[in-house]
Amino acid sequence: MKPVIALFGPTAIGKTGVAIELARMLREGDEDPVAINCDSIQVYEGLEVISGAASEEDQRELEHRLLSFVPVTEEFSAGKFGEAARREIDAAVESGRRPILVGGTGLYLRAALSDLEMKPPVDKDLREQVESEIASRGADALHAELPAELAERVHPNDRKRIARLTELIRAGMDPHPDHQGGGELWTSSLRHPTVMVGLVEDDEVLTEKIRARVGAMAANGAGEEADRAIEAGASRTVRAAIGFDEFRAGDLERVVTLQRRYGRRQMTWMRRMEGVEVVDRTGLDDREVAGEILRLAAASAAS
Repeated sequence: MKPVIALFGPTAIGKTGVAIELARMLREGDEDPVAINCDSIQVYEGLEVISGAASEEDQRELEHRLLSFVPVTEEFSAGKFGEAARREIDAAVESGRRPILVGGTGLYLRAALSDLEMKPPVDKDLREQVESEIASRGADALHAELPAELAERVHPNDRKRIARLTELIRAGMDPHPDHQGGGELWTSSLRHPTVMVGLVEDDEVLTEKIRARVGAMAANGAGEEADRAIEAGASRTVRAAIGFDEFRAGDLERVVTLQRRYGRRQMTWMRRMEGVEVVDRTGLDDREVAGEILRLAAASAAS
């Protein structure tokens, strides 16, 4: 069986371009690939600019599933996403299409690839209490109150994850199964044979790509997009998008800083994760990277 291809990496590293080249090369072998989005913000309708979702032109090159299908007023979760993604993957495999999972959200990718047991939502009052504390005291203050074994895995500025961990702890639930970094999720628990590829790049090169991308997002209306989401009643998970408030304020340098920090954490995580094939794309174009991924996929299928 030809393996599912899961492509992961930080913002601006060129995942969409690589996926499109992968699709072209697969079609040369008479395959019919389909991309499945695994980014937690690209699922929202109306956040296409801020999330860096595949453009209409990109989607004409390669069909993308699970893009822009959730209203900005809704709180979405990895559990809900996992159910939808597994249906898409199973349907593609059953019809003979090769799924290419593309994303920058590790938990969403894991939920798509395995039967990940997610923690249930906490009580609304508790959630609002935690959100109020983060707003008044700052995410770093609640980060300092986390148990050491959890705090060391979460950046003090990662508001969304700090909130979730704090909620679970205060609700009396053990957060470890969702937040220990994967473990067997990348090996024995995969639902389909899968080659998992993490893209990394030289920090200076990637930073310049991020800076250019942030500038393009601002020029294409990222701030106005965020304003419209607020007017529509944007949910907590929408407002947690990196750069959401900063684009509204026009603080592009802050957006670059936040994206760069997040990208570094993603690349560190990928390098440590068992079962992820790390591809350094520094100096390589999209087609060269796609060729290396296909080589890895062929080796996986033959093993």
